[in-house]
Amino acid sequence: MKVVLLAGGKGTRITEESEYRPKPMIEVGGMPILWHVMKEYSYYGFHEFIICAGYKQDKIKQWFSKYFLRTSDITFDYTAGHNDVTVHHSRTEPWKVTIVDTGLNTMTGGRIKRIQKYIGDDTFMMTYGDGVCDIDLQDLLRFHESHGKIATLTAVTLKESKGTLDIGKYGAVRFFREKKIIDSKPINAGYMVLNKEIFDYLKDDRTVFEQEPLERLAAEGQLMSYQHNGFWQCMDTLLEKQQLEQLIGSGEAPWKKW
Repeated sequence: MKVVLLAGGKGTRITEESEYRPKPMIEVGGMPILWHVMKEYSYYGFHEFIICAGYKQDKIKQWFSKYFLRTSDITFDYTAGHNDVTVHHSRTEPWKVTIVDTGLNTMTGGRIKRIQKYIGDDTFMMTYGDGVCDIDLQDLLRFHESHGKIATLTAVTLKESKGTLDIGKYGAVRFFREKKIIDSKPINAGYMVLNKEIFDYLKDDRTVFEQEPLERLAAEGQLMSYQHNGFWQCMDTLLEKQQLEQLIGSGEAPWKKW
């Protein structure tokens, strides 16, 4: 089964890093966060990826063009006047990676629409290239196959970061409660499974996947949620990158099962 990764945005909230590279190529623990996401899928047996690139897409192509050499032990032999290369051992994963330039300013739905020819009639997985999770991807797929709807998204509930106030007349605080998980609502964490019919909901490059397509699917009863109660974290800001780095450094990164 193919895995589609959205990796074309400009990452405007983490410009300290995204000025020089696409946000999915920003490194966590010495490797791009996109690589971490791919390792998650690979752990569960999904090895074929379609990367929807856009902003600085050449950086993604360059990185993967050198990945085999970077993960192999190699002898370069020039003694006979030739450039003979011997690969002794490779730690490269059994991946097939297709990188597609889906446009600089294309919206998320438009990017997915542009890679339709690489999907064909198959059901496929899709997520964002800047967030990691400890979800059981095989269980997610079983859930999707069990309900027969067009789309499944993973829902996570994040604890509110602020306390709750009940404010009365003249600004008097009548009630205060520290932040609790019950104050939050589930959000879309990505990690989706989509049937081929999803392409009928995508119009053109201006289509924002998270707006009209998902809203229409929900209205038609074709969108299901897989509730994930474990770890999930996106990397929208420099602070979130630092938090992920700390987890890697401590050896307690929940998504790192490989």
